[in-house]
Amino acid sequence: MTIRHGSCNCGKVRYQLEGEPKRIGLCHCTDCRQESGAAFTYYGIWQASAFKTTGETAVHQGRRFCPACGSRVFAYDEDEAEIKLGTLQDAPTGLKPTYELWIKRREPWLQPVEGAEQFVEDRI
Repeated sequence: MTIRHGSCNCGKVRYQLEGEPKRIGLCHCTDCRQESGAAFTYYGIWQASAFKTTGETAVHQGRRFCPACGSRVFAYDEDEAEIKLGTLQDAPTGLKPTYELWIKRREPWLQPVEGAEQFVEDRI
């Protein structure tokens, strides 16, 4: 079974993921752009049971971040964990997006990810 590890920038918040993600996405919506400070967010969704975390997090609109360094790391509920894939320890991850959301907000200089489903707004 694949085990992946990640953390915030300072290392006070750490997590472990078991197995493969259910899906991998890019989101170009305004909220994700502002939250990430980038043109899109790159994330993976795992079953909540495959996710373990240590360290204290703060939360804003369901997204958890490290109160010491401010790194946005993950969001989770009883069913799923959404992980900011840029926080994984080893890059490149080999995790290719399977879909893109809010492509109507995608920067025109970015090309669609080959083979990924494209959604004008949210997934249906």
